[in-house]
Amino acid sequence: MKSKFFLLAVLVTAYGMSQDLPANPEPGKCYVRCTTPDVYVNETVTITLKPAYKVLRTVPATFKTVTERVLVKEEGKRLSVVPAKWGTETVSYVSKEGGNALSVIPAKFSPSSETIEVKPAYAQWELGSPAPDCASGNPDDCRYWCYKGYPAEYTTVSTQVLANDASTTSSALGSKSGSYTKRVLLEPARVVEEIIPAEYTEITKTVLDTDATTREETIPAETRTVTREVLKEKGGLTTWKEVECSLVEYQALPINWNLGSASLTAEAMRIIDSRLMPVLQQNPGVKLEIASHTDARGSATSNQSLSERRAKAVADYLITKGVNSSLLVANGYGERNLKNRCADGVSCTEREHTANRRTEFRLINN
Repeated sequence: MKSKFFLLAVLVTAYGMSQDLPANPEPGKCYVRCTTPDVYVNETVTITLKPAYKVLRTVPATFKTVTERVLVKEEGKRLSVVPAKWGTETVSYVSKEGGNALSVIPAKFSPSSETIEVKPAYAQWELGSPAPDCASGNPDDCRYWCYKGYPAEYTTVSTQVLANDASTTSSALGSKSGSYTKRVLLEPARVVEEIIPAEYTEITKTVLDTDATTREETIPAETRTVTREVLKEKGGLTTWKEVECSLVEYQALPINWNLGSASLTAEAMRIIDSRLMPVLQQNPGVKLEIASHTDARGSATSNQSLSERRAKAVADYLITKGVNSSLLVANGYGERNLKNRCADGVSCTEREHTANRRTEFRLINN
């Protein structure tokens, strides 16, 4: 294998321009091509396998027996009539009422007189006698007028005045009385009320104590936590890296698997930590193949499945340690690559079979 990589180093110069090979390789060195890996981070996801739901439980109704006093005949009344009581009474009355007899006294007069004015006082203009020495030819020119007054005229008339007006005098007329007997009500008729009490009896009946109900019970959801890889940073840059030539050939990973099992024991994890982890840490970005083999015992199909599961178990453990899954290749070869003659039908010792049950690793080109 070393000679192959040495030949590769020698031919690099001739083919460097036309082939994707390391530039300026050194004779006797081994190189592997590294691709800047995609960077993944693990993420925990909780998946709901079955959602929470409700279960309804029925609670039946409960009953109880009670005694109850019930009315069978309502309260009533009995009425009795007590007749009226009567008596007699003498009643006095006026059979003829009294009155008065009237006598008339005529009016009386006294003689008198009354003076009345029969002609009122007055005045008038009167022409006087002519003046004796009147020089006028008209005698009226020498006469004068006088406004002469005359007194009123009266007469006296004999009259009578009322001395006493007509009046009456009365004299009492006596009244007459009588009496009669009448029946009077001493006690009115009445109704006597007698209460007839109600009648009761006791009955027994079944009554509802608590009605039927439902009780709600919540069944919690069923979940599963799954760890998945999420791309954090995209890789892809190709470079060549010098590695130990021994690491490009299969190296033994001395895990003692339990018969038929693909589960890692604590010892197997310790071997991976001490053997594989340093190789990956010293060669960052280099891809690692994990190869698992079985012996020929058992069917080829079951051996192939077992070897694949064992290789995957190692890869999964490395991923939990932070190794990028894109740098891991897990291959199972079953019983195809036996290291000795112990094929089907060949009798071999347990030690010979053990040599075929192996897990190996190597660095490969990315």
